[in-house]
Amino acid sequence: MKIVVLKFGGTSVGTIDKIKKVAKIIREYKKKKFKIIVVSSAMSGVTNSLIKKSNYISENFSDSEYDVLVSSGEQVACSLIAARLIHMGIRSRSWLSWQIPITTIGPHKNSKIDQINKIKITKYLKEGGIPVVAGFQGINYNERVSTIGRGGSDATAIMLARFFKAERCIIYTDVEGVYTTDPNKLNKAKKIKVISYEEMLEMSSLGAKVMQPVSIQDARLNRINIEVKSSFVNKPGTLITKKSNIGYNKIITGISSTQNDSKVTLVGVKDKPGVAASIFKPLSENSINVDMVVQNISANGKETDLTFTVKTEDLNKTKKIIKNNRIINFRKILFEKEVSKISIIGVGMVTTPGVTFRMFQALANKKINIQVISTSEIKISVLVDKKNVNKALTALHREFKLDK
Repeated sequence: MKIVVLKFGGTSVGTIDKIKKVAKIIREYKKKKFKIIVVSSAMSGVTNSLIKKSNYISENFSDSEYDVLVSSGEQVACSLIAARLIHMGIRSRSWLSWQIPITTIGPHKNSKIDQINKIKITKYLKEGGIPVVAGFQGINYNERVSTIGRGGSDATAIMLARFFKAERCIIYTDVEGVYTTDPNKLNKAKKIKVISYEEMLEMSSLGAKVMQPVSIQDARLNRINIEVKSSFVNKPGTLITKKSNIGYNKIITGISSTQNDSKVTLVGVKDKPGVAASIFKPLSENSINVDMVVQNISANGKETDLTFTVKTEDLNKTKKIIKNNRIINFRKILFEKEVSKISIIGVGMVTTPGVTFRMFQALANKKINIQVISTSEIKISVLVDKKNVNKALTALHREFKLDK
């Protein structure tokens, strides 16, 4: 069977009119003789509304009941899509995770798909039906509904593509694809035709909102090609695939920026083995993600200044944890909220010398001061004043010829 998995995000199914448009998109694939598996998110805003209700009920709302509650949004959207297809004379029905079943492992609110039973869906496809599967949810081995966490509907689509050996997995959203940088910040941003899993993983983890990093990693591990495209305009999207499928003609593929980082600096930390672990262990235990760590040793070798970044929403908790940490000694602690991380990403930089110099020189020419630097094989990130983000994006976009 020539199978395609079509996943529609919350904005794509946000209104009745949009759901009618989605049904027309699905019909076009049927005309091309594909066997189609549809995956749907909840209608935009529905999941957040359900989460608010849970907060009104209890500050310690049961995790297992939370999953039952928030997974109901997808059920509504799937029913509406299937009903519209039936209205158009197309055989269809909605499928909840327990009806397939899609089994999960791991904790409630953040499970992972373990197995998908193919028998019922395969039979339905062979009979000419279009299954509309609720994304974001599964059923665990205790027969309780579980949810897959952020980007859960994308993960559902990717795993369905894997288990059913689909020819294509297409993620429909409200943007035309992946851009060289955020088009809301830079109007010269260009749509990327093809991007590697590794580059997309870096871009999504660094602020690009097209897909969640966990879904990209699932696609990479299972070698599932993904096309990201808009459900509102009929234009080619962006293909996310392995590096060997790409002919690179640019050193840098894209630029990401963040808006909610804060910088923490511990001045005059007594330098001894294990001091960094003593600082970061309690932060880890409180689920605070630490990024961009820089350590400077004093001339006498007895003290160090330690700088790192956290998400701004975690700053107050970070302050409290560090001030209550009796294991470490330091002279003072500094905090700064108005900072942003700018990152250039590209597989091409692996074999191209001078990329770091060009980045730093482009920023220096615009009098943008670099506060912190971190690198990986295909990424260079710098921390700058938040007020300079747009100026930095413009300068780097021009330097690496991404606007051409």
